Amino acid sequence: RDLHSFPTRRSSDLAQNVNPASVSRLHDQGTKDGAGKVGGSASQQVSKRLQSELMSLMMSQDKGISAFPDGDNLLTWIGTVEGPQDSVYEGLKYKLRFEFPAGYPYQSPTVRFVTPCFHPNVDSHGNICLDILKEKWSALYEVRTILLSIQSLLGEPNNASPLNGMAAELWGNQAAYKKYLLEKYEQESKNV
Repeated sequence: RDLHSFPTRRSSDLAQNVNPASVSRLHDQGTKDGAGKVGGSASQQVSKRLQSELMSLMMSQDKGISAFPDGDNLLTWIGTVEGPQDSVYEGLKYKLRFEFPAGYPYQSPTVRFVTPCFHPNVDSHGNICLDILKEKWSALYEVRTILLSIQSLLGEPNNASPLNGMAAELWGNQAAYKKYLLEKYEQESKNV
């Protein structure tokens, strides 16, 4: 066969491990919606990845974690994490909000607690200090691994880099910590 009889392919068809935002810029230059967001292949790749992650999460047998798109918006999810067994958080349930950037999975999602969470690595606005959501992010991570990491963090905080100094100090006295935690949870979770 001569070279002209082979089907032509775009480089994005061959490279599966390419940042969809940069592929989109190469193939869809100038194609932006009214909000200035890049359209085309990047959003399709992100949507495909998130749909796959949703199916994987729904099929998993992991206890105490779940997440689903918030309505029709596939780039915003609501997740839940139950406190791990044998921890001061056992029996407590927290709601989280995931916001996925156009560059996902090459850029980490923004994840925040919606339910107020008294914890050494969570601030009063629900921001989470977790390395895999920042400098240790990898495109190999997915919603399921984030939820499992947050669930683990609840029972094993990193007191070396606290966002909540009072919680970090109180952590050493588990009885006092649990008493304060349960009071705050009862008080604040009613308002959500």
